[in-house]
Amino acid sequence: MTALAMDAVPRISRAQSLDVLSSMANVGGYRAIIEAANVFGRLFTGQVTAAGKVPPATVYVIGAGVAGLAAIGTANSMGAVVRSTDLRPEVAEQVESMGAEFVPIPVASEESADGYAKEMTADQADAALRLYTEQVGEADIVVTTANIPGRTSPILVTAEAVARMKPGSVIVDMAAANGGNCELTVPGKRVVTDNGVTILGYTDLAGRLPAQASQLYGQNIVNFFKLVTPNKDGQPVLDMDDEVVRGMTVAKDGEKLWPPPPVTVSAAPLAPAPAGPSEEELARQRAEEEQAALKAKRWRTIGLTVAVVLGIALVLATPPSMMTFYIVLALAIVVGFYVITAVTHSLHTPLMSETNAISGIILVGALLQVGSSNTVVTVLAFAAIVVASINIFGGFLVTHRMLGMFRKEGE
Repeated sequence: MTALAMDAVPRISRAQSLDVLSSMANVGGYRAIIEAANVFGRLFTGQVTAAGKVPPATVYVIGAGVAGLAAIGTANSMGAVVRSTDLRPEVAEQVESMGAEFVPIPVASEESADGYAKEMTADQADAALRLYTEQVGEADIVVTTANIPGRTSPILVTAEAVARMKPGSVIVDMAAANGGNCELTVPGKRVVTDNGVTILGYTDLAGRLPAQASQLYGQNIVNFFKLVTPNKDGQPVLDMDDEVVRGMTVAKDGEKLWPPPPVTVSAAPLAPAPAGPSEEELARQRAEEEQAALKAKRWRTIGLTVAVVLGIALVLATPPSMMTFYIVLALAIVVGFYVITAVTHSLHTPLMSETNAISGIILVGALLQVGSSNTVVTVLAFAAIVVASINIFGGFLVTHRMLGMFRKEGE
């Protein structure tokens, strides 16, 4: 008999397309948040309504592997405030890229050769347990994902930590199949503690999304067939020199090949911190920055003074009948400045359509006034025509380029 185990795929980049554990962990992490939201019974996102303010839910995810990242992304997309902790400090960037805050352990561990975190020392375990207890007490929903196949899951959330949680809080223990990360977890059951905390020890989270789980597992199988049938003739070729095939092979032609040799997984090392500048360089940089700031402030003062003088001269040279227009202009400048500066940068491009419309109104008004008998009015109207035209054509050009980013090639 020849047998291969789909749950023994090595944790290397080349084997990710047929890694069943990663596929199911991804589905399970998503489902964990859905189950927690159902039991939590309150809004995840914060809201300000006429009836009062609703604070966002806080979610704490222990473990930033595939399941943890899936849970982080789901909770963040639902509007919750998400925090996460992992023994490996190098995953902080991944956690932050998913919109969560990374809470490091004071004494961090390192990734082992098989792709999982190394077993912690006594000092590391104590530091981690104190951090978990503190963060769990502040969270509304806790998701634990410390599950290493073939090993008993470590206890990360003690009964004392659960007792410090608020009534109505929820714990989803994704490691329940191997005993659970919470001291009070009952595998396969839903437990409610005396202080009103619900602990979900479901062991079939991926199976609760059967369509997606089956689709991903089927694709894993297809990718496996592609790997072992290089000639595309349906005949399997088990290359024992291929570390992926060798790691999955339990037996070949009646010969037992389990356990497989370890596969070394190298994590990307953290970039070394650049050497900091000396005290003399820092002092020189500060002096240069202060000098540049003073120079910029001086030029701003000069520019403001010139603008005020020109404005006063323009007002004095204008007939009293024009004062109403200057007051409207001054108010429009002030209001426009505060409206535009209050808009976040991500909305500046949609705002361009509105400014194009405003510029069009300005252009029409300037065209009506450019033939005035008053020289000052004619000059200002001409300047308004030039500036509004630049704004309109520039706005349409930028909008055209932006829309081009969403067009497929050949359209």
